[in-house]
Amino acid sequence: MAVHGTVVTGFEGVREEFAAFLAAEEHAPGSQLVVYRGGERVVDLWSEGVGAESLLGVFSSTKGAAYLVAALLVQDGLLDLDRTVASYWPDFASADKDRVTLRELLAHRAGVIGLDDGFTAEELADDRAMAARLAGQRPFWQPGRFFGYHALVIGALVGEVVFRATGRTLHDWYEERVRAPYGLDLWLGLPESEEPRFLSTLPMLPTPEQAAGIEAAAESPYSLGGIAFNEHAPGNGELYDFPNSRAVRAGGQASAGGLGSARGLAGMYAAAAFGLDGRGPLLKPDTAAEFARIHSEGKDLVGGTEKAFGLGFQSYGPSFPAVGAGAFGHSGAAGSLGLADPRQGFAYGYTRRRFAYPGGAAPENARLLWSVVRALA
Repeated sequence: MAVHGTVVTGFEGVREEFAAFLAAEEHAPGSQLVVYRGGERVVDLWSEGVGAESLLGVFSSTKGAAYLVAALLVQDGLLDLDRTVASYWPDFASADKDRVTLRELLAHRAGVIGLDDGFTAEELADDRAMAARLAGQRPFWQPGRFFGYHALVIGALVGEVVFRATGRTLHDWYEERVRAPYGLDLWLGLPESEEPRFLSTLPMLPTPEQAAGIEAAAESPYSLGGIAFNEHAPGNGELYDFPNSRAVRAGGQASAGGLGSARGLAGMYAAAAFGLDGRGPLLKPDTAAEFARIHSEGKDLVGGTEKAFGLGFQSYGPSFPAVGAGAFGHSGAAGSLGLADPRQGFAYGYTRRRFAYPGGAAPENARLLWSVVRALA
């Protein structure tokens, strides 16, 4: 499969690694890869099946935009990590949630991973509708004691705190402070005018061995994982199909409904950590360090695997050893990944059109990240 785009001198090995992955993949997806060294774009690659400016569903990589807004508002003094969520949003105090702090919520420790009876498709496309129902939901564990991935709801929960504290939506803050000033192709709410650039997400095509593994690992839809991914709701659709809905794309659901490109993902993290277009970094070093610092580590009650989270952002040491301490970012179910590594001085964005096995940051990211680090060295 042909590779298109450019790399600057010294990053030829990244192009070679990208091409090697595509050649080895039987059902190679349309993929995009972008890397910034500080504020300079040094890698800009894409394969057949997508274009440089194609917009793809980035699933939970969307969360990085939501957490960046929260970090900016904490930095501005408009949000306080150690205030209770209920002090901003009184309805949230019901059902034993009155002492949950914003810090605990961001660290996936609140226990409000979904609803007893699930969401409708219409609700899942609307953060404020989800928040209204989540306000009365009892937690699925003692808040603060454990952690578990709030997969489809964390954007709605954080977004409601933002709205109650500032009178403006998270989407408005993101558009004004982050996306529009840098012209980033990472959208929370895709305008109709941008629809022609959207490419629908394609389903995963597992090998027979992978398919057997998926079947063996299946859980009850009423497990914590099933509830977190809304699998117990009547008529719940396939996860890969989520961004293929125009309602989801238009609503810009802040947990998983973002549309973007590798340029948009990498550019957002470069702007956050290093600055772009002659502007300084969006985040002060202390803010970036606080949001990157691990707050939850160990067994994730929802996923059942070992995970580490900062304040919303994922920590990558265990899964991607090439990434330095203090890096912050987020992956998405189809395989996308965006992050900034302040210590090693780079920002990274990767997307793919076909859903990856087993979901989350696609395995090829490990090889691609090592190639980036080698080039930097």
